[in-house]
Amino acid sequence: MRITELLTRETILLSMDSTSKLGAVDELVGVLETAGKISDRIAFREAILNREKQSTTGVGDGIAIPHAKTKVVKEAAIVFGRSLSGIDYESLDGQKAHLFFMIAAPEGANNTHLEALARLSTIFMKAEAREKLKTANTSDEVIEIINSYDQEEKEEKPSGENKKFIVAVTACPTGIAHTYMAADSLKAKAAEMGVDIKVETNGSGGAKNVLTPEDIERAEGVIIAADTKVDMVRFAGKPLIDVPVADGIRKPKDLIEKAVKKDAPLYKASGNVPAEKKESRGGIYKHLMNGVSNMLPFVVGGGILIAISFMFGYNAFNPEDPSYHPVAKALMDIGGGAGAFGLLVPILAGFIALSIADRPGFAPGMVGGVLAATGGGGFLGGLVAGFLAGYLVLGLKKLFAGLPASLEGIKTILLYPLFGIALTGFIMLFLVNKPVGALNQAITDWLSGLGTGNAVLLGIVLGLMMAFDMGGPVNKAAYVFGTGLLANGVFEPMAAIMAAGMVPPLGIALATTFFKNKFSKEDQDAGKANYIMGLSFITEGAIPFAAADPLRVIPSAMAGAAVAGGLSMMFNIGLRAPHGGLFVVPLVDGGWLLYLASILIGSAVTAILLGLLKKPVAK
Repeated sequence: MRITELLTRETILLSMDSTSKLGAVDELVGVLETAGKISDRIAFREAILNREKQSTTGVGDGIAIPHAKTKVVKEAAIVFGRSLSGIDYESLDGQKAHLFFMIAAPEGANNTHLEALARLSTIFMKAEAREKLKTANTSDEVIEIINSYDQEEKEEKPSGENKKFIVAVTACPTGIAHTYMAADSLKAKAAEMGVDIKVETNGSGGAKNVLTPEDIERAEGVIIAADTKVDMVRFAGKPLIDVPVADGIRKPKDLIEKAVKKDAPLYKASGNVPAEKKESRGGIYKHLMNGVSNMLPFVVGGGILIAISFMFGYNAFNPEDPSYHPVAKALMDIGGGAGAFGLLVPILAGFIALSIADRPGFAPGMVGGVLAATGGGGFLGGLVAGFLAGYLVLGLKKLFAGLPASLEGIKTILLYPLFGIALTGFIMLFLVNKPVGALNQAITDWLSGLGTGNAVLLGIVLGLMMAFDMGGPVNKAAYVFGTGLLANGVFEPMAAIMAAGMVPPLGIALATTFFKNKFSKEDQDAGKANYIMGLSFITEGAIPFAAADPLRVIPSAMAGAAVAGGLSMMFNIGLRAPHGGLFVVPLVDGGWLLYLASILIGSAVTAILLGLLKKPVAK
């Protein structure tokens, strides 16, 4: 399909009147409406602006490419607009935009349409094409210019010459424009620098020019320029640069130079989890989550085993108690302080230190964690030990950097463990354990002695945190808080956290069932899956609904989660397993029916609020 089958005389506007970004969007949407390409002007405008919230489509060099893929588009179309004076479109380079390409793609757009839209991005990356479009006098001349540059993309192959070879992946949320612009920018700059490059594009039409294992093996380095999920596991062991897709468009030279010089950390795969974006979250959060994620298997497994042991009786693990049962004792030994729970704090500290200082930090972190656990520092002491050991070892690396190369091997097996463990141990024993232990005990005593009113307030706050970003940093902060208290023998906050985490998906599922007129058919189908996600404690099931309508969905989810958390604390429910879902409900300390009621009431609150706040969908 030719691009000019989508860009026609009816969708060309050679003289725009707008002076602002919103005005430009309205003017271009109006052209689509007049041409009969969209069925709902307001809905399409909203889709365009939602895309702008993710990142500006003012890509620089005087170009803006607002685009959306939505069911209100009758047929794929492109609007070309031109502003001679320029419009402030919040462009990446801070310059005014003169040339506008608004792309409208239907939800059922086929690959032929999508490939044509992708080729358009390669055209306006060319400076000579942009200049010709700026001076075109008629619509026919614009079409002629586009046709002259419209060529089918061919899969690139290494030249075979003795050049440096790198690979890259580009992807953006909609997969229509930025994906291909970043790819073209990288390829053009690589050719200019004499570097061979193969770029995989993850667009709406699927992955193109897919990297083979041989490509990855031969590459000097990897560039990921993406704002959405990319399959990262295949790059394990390779120097990997991970940046937003906009950097692929604006900073290709810097990225290519780093990849060729291998000036990037080696990617370490962990299951199928994509790499964290360095730009999106700070180092401390990343190190903390590394410790928590590696600690969780011990907490989950040990906590559930402990909870199961109480099914024989709360003291059935004690040989001196009349209710003693050998299976209960075995479960307690495996899951409790002599087993899984005894390793919580050392594992937390060890993996935080590992994240900071790599392998040399692990042993000092583990030792610091053991000293915190046995010296009264508890979970808070483990956090201090992990960061302390990690940054101490980083300091040792700098201190020993000047040693002769012949001593390089001795650093890892002798110097780092010796000085790292010793320094961490002395500081934990003589400076950290006593004050942190006192703080830890004070927090535990305060939580244990909370009156009903304050307990309910704490449950409400934890519920609000769990539903605020549904798996993000605030949600994780609440979860880490509850997990830490488990190690101190305080179980009620964890029950409130788990109940609150189940509410957002369950509330949305109920809303899509009982308020069908407020949701599209696609949303109703997705809502059914949220029953399973909510009952399995997968809060993230609510994220697509929150992203589509944040001003209504997030407050509704937070309100319901706050109710569930507050009720759980009011009923004095405790949970020893740091996981939610239907299967842990019978394992709670206290009335499991009251706990189930807390979850259901909170979910009903969310559903009712959504039913009241959301507007009926157009039929």
